Amino acid sequence: MQPSQVPIQVPEVIQLIDLKYYLIISTALFVIGIIGVLTRRNAIIIFMSIELMLNSVNLMLIAFSSYRADPTGQVFVFFIMAVAAAEVAVGLAIIVMIYRNTRSIDVGLLNKLKW
Repeated sequence: MQPSQVPIQVPEVIQLIDLKYYLIISTALFVIGIIGVLTRRNAIIIFMSIELMLNSVNLMLIAFSSYRADPTGQVFVFFIMAVAAAEVAVGLAIIVMIYRNTRSIDVGLLNKLKW
């Protein structure tokens, strides 16, 4: 057999849980993240909501990848997690700078231009 034709072993736990349950949980997490972004004024909560949305997309990619027994989605999730780690570093640095300048992490105070 060629390496591309080797059958992939999918864990039994993933096979026992139907795909629709993964999609329901992923969609619920994404909606919670959207609600957090749209309704909160705290920069840290908004940042956490964005990360929750990103993780819900990762869960959906893993579910589809496991359902089709194709590891491409799982590899893609590893790349997304690496980019998310860099995003966390940059995002927290921006939040720290916001706090240093305004002494608050309320995004409502950021609408004023400063010369």
